[in-house]
Parts: sequence; structure tokens; C-alpha cells
Amino acid sequence: ADCDADSTAAGHVSLVGAGPGDPGLLTLKGLRVLQEADVVIHDRLASAGVLELARRDAERIDVGKRPGAGTSQDAINALLVEHARRGRRVVRLKGGDPFIFGRGGEEIDALRAAGISFDVVPGITAAVAASASAAIPLTDRRHVHAVRLITGNDAEILDAFDFSDVAAGRETLAVYMGVAQLPALRARLLAAGVTPAMPVALIENASRAEQRVVATTAASLVAAADAHHVASPAIALVGSVAVNQTRST
Repeated sequence: ADCDADSTAAGHVSLVGAGPGDPGLLTLKGLRVLQEADVVIHDRLASAGVLELARRDAERIDVGKRPGAGTSQDAINALLVEHARRGRRVVRLKGGDPFIFGRGGEEIDALRAAGISFDVVPGITAAVAASASAAIPLTDRRHVHAVRLITGNDAEILDAFDFSDVAAGRETLAVYMGVAQLPALRARLLAAGVTPAMPVALIENASRAEQRVVATTAASLVAAADAHHVASPAIALVGSVAVNQTRST
């Protein structure tokens, strides 16, 4: 996606999806833009391997958000505008895809408001990478015909969803950023009628060398995560497509 702003904008910003972590999964366009950048403003999920592909003399600015810490979104927006107005080619490097739980929409709104030209380079999102690396199809005509991506970092957000299609076996559920709220997810799934035996795969560090896959069920979700010390970044895939998952750890 490209957007031309007015001629007062001297620089340009590219929002680039870094993918799930494996540098080989960065797109060719993402690689080209990264190697042309004067400054790379990156989050904490952009892997070291991907960052190493940037131009050697490019300035690197870590704006990663962490629970209770990190750079605010307003400050990130201001950095993008500031460096572009200095005539620099800016890459905003984001783990996964900029427009899937990446707050890319907020950033392009800020760029539009400031008259800064930008483009968006999509990346492989965590759900796609996790399912592929764990050999779990997100959709399979023998099992499900839909997939839903949700963020699970807030119990109130989980309460807002209707999981009846998951319970009926019509849908695969991919839960991002949900490690801290697994007890709430388990309760919500079971309350919606999801069978306790519904397969769940917890995939930690998808596509990276340290990837782990924990195969469990809706009922045993919390116990399995605790037993294996599952930590972020991790994604939960819930649904019958995970029934043949055998690479548990």
C-alpha cells in the first residue's frame, strides 16, 4: 500500500512487517526497504537476525513496548514524523505484520496528519507462522472453514467474544498475546460450550530456533502452560485442526 503526501514531506516512512523471527521469512520487498533505510525504528519482536539485514550504518532505535514500560505510542509516532521531516528514509520495523495487532493503523494516521509519505510492506503474522511451523492448518475443509485472530491480553476483551463457532467445530481460534490470560481463556472457552477435549497447541517463539510446541486440550490448557513454563511470545491455536498435533514438548 502506498500513500503520497504533499510535497512538504521531505522523507518517507515504510511500515515493514518483520515476520515471526526467522530472517528467511522476511519478504524480498521488506529486505530491500530495510537495506535502503537511514533509520530503523523497531519493536522488541523484530528479531536480531532481521535487524542484522539492515544497512550497517543505519541508525537503530528500539521502541519496544513491555508490560509497564517501554516507549509510548505517541512517542513512537513523534519519532516517525521527526526523522521523516529530517529527510530520512525511515523503516518502522514491526514483528509479524504491521496491521495485525501491530498498531500500524495508528501510525499511518499520525503520518497522514503530519503530511508524511508512507508505504506499508506486509509481513507474515504469528498465527500463519505458528500454524505452518507446527504443521497445523488454520483451515482444513475436513474440519473447519474459518479462522479468527484475537488478542488475549485482557480478560475483558476475551469476555466480549462469542466462541460458539469454536465450540461447534466450525472455526479455528488463534489467540495472540494471551499467556498471562490463559486461565481466563480456558474459563471462557468452557463456558461457551467448547468440549474439554478440544485440541489446543501452544506455540512459543514460532519459526525461531528456540521454538517449542506444547500440545494440550482446552481443559488442560493452564496446567500444560504452567508445567512447561510457556512464556511470551507465544500463540494459542484452538480447534479440531490441532487434533493431529504430536510434537508436544
